[in-house]
Amino acid sequence: METNSTADILSSAYLAVELVDSLLPQNPLQEPVKQAWNHMLQNYSKFQIATWGSLIVHELVYFLFCLPGFVFQFIPFMQRYKIQKDKPETWEKQWRCVKMLLFNHFCIQLPLICGTYYFTEYFNIPYDWESMPRWPYLLAQCFGCSVIEDTWHYFLHRALHHRRIYKYIHKVHHDFTAPFGMQAEYAHPLETLILGAGFFIGIMVFCNHMALLWAWVTIRLLETVDVHSGYDIPLNPLHLIPFYAGARFHDFHHMNFVGNYGSTFTWWDRLFNTDDQYNSYTQKQGVKKNK
Repeated sequence: METNSTADILSSAYLAVELVDSLLPQNPLQEPVKQAWNHMLQNYSKFQIATWGSLIVHELVYFLFCLPGFVFQFIPFMQRYKIQKDKPETWEKQWRCVKMLLFNHFCIQLPLICGTYYFTEYFNIPYDWESMPRWPYLLAQCFGCSVIEDTWHYFLHRALHHRRIYKYIHKVHHDFTAPFGMQAEYAHPLETLILGAGFFIGIMVFCNHMALLWAWVTIRLLETVDVHSGYDIPLNPLHLIPFYAGARFHDFHHMNFVGNYGSTFTWWDRLFNTDDQYNSYTQKQGVKKNK
């Protein structure tokens, strides 16, 4: 009975996506994207696409999303949106961060990316344009990946804060009490593996096309750079997502070290009351502003 109920819920969700998809107008970018995708398939092997293509997507997307936050530090007007105004970025911190990023990206993440081709081959993941899901399906699948990753991240992240192991692994990520965009993937190599594993669980559950891998990479990087940006920008479209944590929520985690363990959403922190210090802090800040 319970299995049937779950199946009914999933069927209803897919029917809703199909309805939305049928009502949407034809995307004007579809034909250029189709031509570019087919050009890639004709000129590169699956191994090249899965390995070097995934690496290029990761590096370009990551540093592209980091760029606005990097530029903000030079714009006086944007400083009004900086959360910890008394802790500006410094060249020394940013250079230290870049060196760790390059090590993690090419010595830890690249070997993992090299396994992408074998993963897609083992599970018969298609690459062709005709099998590619429409974008409403991709967004729905990426949301599912976010829910899974956030759950993994909350419990493992919280475990890494245990006093017996914190100083050996997770302390590296907390070198900066005022985070900035590039610092999102600044972490101990073991942490990169432990918390990064949550990224792949959703892929194993939902992946039905190579495009989902790249879509999920893009969305996950957008989210993690945003929450580490150090800036609470008004009219941020990500805040339209229900229970989205955001920069102010995660910034407090770096400032306080305790609580706010979720990566994307706030529900696990609410459920286990690990956001109580954050709630007290925001209430005090609200009182100060009203005085």
